[in-house]
Amino acid sequence: MQIVPVNEPLIGEKELEYVSEAVRSGWISSEGKYIRAFEDKFSSYVNRKHGITVNNGTNALVLALRVLDLPEKSEVIIPSFTIISCALACVYNNLVPVFVDSEEDTWNMDAAKIQKKITKKTKAIMPVHIYGHPCDMDPISKIARKNKLVVIEDFAEAIGSKYKGSKCGGFGQISCASFYANKVVTTGEGGMCLTDDQDLAERLRKLKNLGFVPGKRFFHEELGFNFRMTNVQAAIGLAQLESIEARVRKKIWIGKTYTKLLKPLEDQGVIRLPIRKGWARNTYWMYGVVLNEKKGLKAAEAMKKLEEAGIQTRPFFCPMHLQPAFKKFSWFKKEKMPVSEKLYEYGFYLPSGLALTEKQLCRVCESLNTTLAI
Repeated sequence: MQIVPVNEPLIGEKELEYVSEAVRSGWISSEGKYIRAFEDKFSSYVNRKHGITVNNGTNALVLALRVLDLPEKSEVIIPSFTIISCALACVYNNLVPVFVDSEEDTWNMDAAKIQKKITKKTKAIMPVHIYGHPCDMDPISKIARKNKLVVIEDFAEAIGSKYKGSKCGGFGQISCASFYANKVVTTGEGGMCLTDDQDLAERLRKLKNLGFVPGKRFFHEELGFNFRMTNVQAAIGLAQLESIEARVRKKIWIGKTYTKLLKPLEDQGVIRLPIRKGWARNTYWMYGVVLNEKKGLKAAEAMKKLEEAGIQTRPFFCPMHLQPAFKKFSWFKKEKMPVSEKLYEYGFYLPSGLALTEKQLCRVCESLNTTLAI
């Protein structure tokens, strides 16, 4: 039985050409022409002045928080329903993540619940665009201005998505991208910090490179990180950017086709499909479905049945407020976040990679229909 993978990256001849050129040039580490070319082209794509490559999306968040020099134990508001990288970036910087529940329809952090979480220690908000649908940035930005908070935008899952006509990645003081293998643009591993602030950009560049002082190599005024991307990775990314609009169109086609084929299941009240607000361009980074809990089938059971049919899936995020790893910290609070908890228990996502074919997509829908015939 042939497996339909949950994600298969789309790698073409241009990527092979650029990688071969990078290897032949001898610049295979963190120097070389592709690094700056990739930074410039990607920052331009999301309408930012500066792009700083790093070795992965998690470290982009770590670096973004580090350059802000927030006082130790400052609080950073993040969604509970997200990948653990967001909370790790706080913990690794001796900051306290404060979790907020999600909206039921977009699955993003509920802006209406942010204000109640703000204290005198709150210094930043980290909105995360979940599975390709943009957060509602206007109220988040308004809350940030009112409370003098920094905004760090995580758009790892929303490359190509738009909020009210503006591309995700262009909001806040710093925005962070990931180029992991399942992203719209991939370098295998990799990430980027983006900003319009020249001073922040210079500090980001310095700290990602061990804190080297320009013109005084091996001289360190502060401690940095080795978060460098390689020229070979950047070569892949640059090639992918040359087809970015086609990639975004393919993602949107996947999302809309799933919605069309699975709409009868939603109409029957069996599942809930991704929403698209009128102000949003959803790129459907991963196409998720949420089972109706009243039907008596949980995500884990449905995923097992689909696996038996040769369909790979992935569970939704386990909310941060339920993570056992955080229970040992003094700041951890036992909280109830019903929307995030329900998404985790009843949600999962379907094969959504850029190499997905129409035949494979139809097979996924047929298998899901069979699985949910309860």
